[in-house]
Amino acid sequence: MKFAQSRYSIALPVLAALVAAGALVFWWTRQDQEAVTERVPGTDQPPGAGAAAAVNPVLAGKLIQGAAQPGNLTGAWPQFRGPNRDGVSPETTPLARSWDAAGPRQLWAVDCGEGYAGAVARDGRVYLMDYDYDKKQNALRCLSLADGGEIWRFAYTMPVKRNHGMTRTVPALADKFVVAMDPKCNVLCLDAATGELRWTMNLVREEGATVPPWYAGQCPLIDGHAVILAPGGPNALLIAVDLENGKPLWRAPNPHEWKMTHSSVMPMEFQGRRFYVYCGSGGVAGVLAKDGALLWQTDAWKISIATVPSPVVLDDGRIFLSGGYNAGSLLLQLEDHAGNLIPRIVWRLAPRDFGATQHTPIFHNGLLYGTRPDGEFVCLGLDGKVVWSSPAGNSFGLGPFLLADGLFFVMNEDGKLSLVEDSPARFNLLSQAQVLQGRESWGPMALAGGRLLARDLTRLICLDVSAASPQSHR
Repeated sequence: MKFAQSRYSIALPVLAALVAAGALVFWWTRQDQEAVTERVPGTDQPPGAGAAAAVNPVLAGKLIQGAAQPGNLTGAWPQFRGPNRDGVSPETTPLARSWDAAGPRQLWAVDCGEGYAGAVARDGRVYLMDYDYDKKQNALRCLSLADGGEIWRFAYTMPVKRNHGMTRTVPALADKFVVAMDPKCNVLCLDAATGELRWTMNLVREEGATVPPWYAGQCPLIDGHAVILAPGGPNALLIAVDLENGKPLWRAPNPHEWKMTHSSVMPMEFQGRRFYVYCGSGGVAGVLAKDGALLWQTDAWKISIATVPSPVVLDDGRIFLSGGYNAGSLLLQLEDHAGNLIPRIVWRLAPRDFGATQHTPIFHNGLLYGTRPDGEFVCLGLDGKVVWSSPAGNSFGLGPFLLADGLFFVMNEDGKLSLVEDSPARFNLLSQAQVLQGRESWGPMALAGGRLLARDLTRLICLDVSAASPQSHR
């Protein structure tokens, strides 16, 4: 279905730009200084926040050129959870099977603002959403994968209070573009090479979205020529806009007015139909890719505090859902009834068996892998039974993980990186190393050409985990 909706572009008339700039200055000068409150959901939404969101601060952004150049390197991790959005790297670069006591060689490191936003990489470049608390600036940064030097940054003023970190989203790359969402649901599309602004939209102002507790955590999905977003506004659960210009393609209805969560949209195919699966505040839904029609929905899965992990698309029409805050996990089976898809609950597990507070589990070779609330790394069968779990003393907390070359890279929240064999038989720890010295190493990792990108609350590092690394033992 088509819909008429305005979008910003860099070709705005001069008068409109001046009005927007004046409104922005007016808004800045009226912001009250509020006391910092750590880890309290919704503190970014005081009374009257809806009116303030009418201005899109991205329009006043500036492109700042750096001196670095892209690395002459192969490999890509172009979006949240990698090339196939499943947490698995398809690259064939051989990786080291163990490390010495010092761990994998650190190639470079850069300081970041407080947050958990993960990086993406392609064409020798690294992209990261970041926030400078002192300058009150949000920025999309482009770094060299070779040495971490800054190639450019697109920065704009946007006051964000500390609320257990600020940034949480991962950009998406496709063709010539990079698309990202900031903590307050401004979406921006830039030229991936030059950093020039192509288009921007404010999901709060334009779609009636509500900024989630602890700020936006949704990572944009680029699917062909479309950008798929889940504003969870009163009239649109999901929307699709044109990648090149931000013009609307369709909007999916939101009959129960589910609001945006920290979960991200996942593509799925079943019985010849391609659709998107999304966990909104009130349940899970499937939306047809071609026109945004609502295929199915269920309230069998919802988390009262924060829905963070994304749906895991399995095979044969099955969807695995997991969460924290005593949610546990759930397996859904889609069934065709006279052409209508109906979700059926196959089984549900208690948190002690399996749940995932923060990071989305990985489905690989018919098994599920992830970290449950007690911090243990777990292999789970599709029958709902635990195949194996990491032994006591190997707690990974809320840390991220990915799979590459038959190896799980699992980070604990204190910056210790573990190398675990991809084995359906047992938990086999191959190597461990303290690679980060800060706290809350929660940001999603990325792997490109044998280079692992990882972060803690305030620092991003690049590690050489390839088999060719001189400090790796094989």
